Amino acid sequence: MRFSRQFAVIFAAACATAALALAAVPASASPESLAAGPVLTTGSAGGAAVAAGDALAAPLTAGTSATFYSTATSTTGVTCATSKLSATVLDNPAAPGTATESLTGLTFGSCTANVTGVTSVRSLTVGHLPYGVTVSDAPGLPVTLSGGSAGAIQATAVLDSWFGTLTCTYELSGAFTGSADNAAHSLAFRNEHFAKSGGSTLCPADGYFSATYGPVADTSRPGSPAVFVN
Repeated sequence: MRFSRQFAVIFAAACATAALALAAVPASASPESLAAGPVLTTGSAGGAAVAAGDALAAPLTAGTSATFYSTATSTTGVTCATSKLSATVLDNPAAPGTATESLTGLTFGSCTANVTGVTSVRSLTVGHLPYGVTVSDAPGLPVTLSGGSAGAIQATAVLDSWFGTLTCTYELSGAFTGSADNAAHSLAFRNEHFAKSGGSTLCPADGYFSATYGPVADTSRPGSPAVFVN
């Protein structure tokens, strides 16, 4: 009889402890939320974490070009058949969240122009690198590029023309706002508006930049696996 009473006391205490433990876990908690993975992974969604310090790189998506047009709706301006972006990961927190990167390179090649009076494109370059990059796993997977300590995001086109060599410099007053795509492992930017900040009076007053880069790969890993946003 005494043993039965002791067992009942122990059993009641165990039940109370279990109830307190369950109460400490939020009702919305799930195995995934209790052990959330990072925002950026390689190989698959929820795969291996991209480490801080890893180098990322992406060319233009196959079959596309980078364009720098005079208006948001025109097709007049500079078109580049090749372009590549390079970045270094600074922070890759647990999802949901925002990863941060430093854009260390953005290059353009095989550029042509269809502007009256322009005979060839010598170069299209960006200045004031590095730029800040944020990649969020919020709906739409928004990506933002912003100017760094050297100044605003800047683009300079050097053009050969009927009137000699023209240098046209443009700056972005705010930030690039694009989006990521896990299916193509890409980053897309559309009609990012630049305003002329220097150069010849013959240069257009505005420039609208569009490009899609992908696949984004972690070149610090063997085989350069594609990057996912979780």
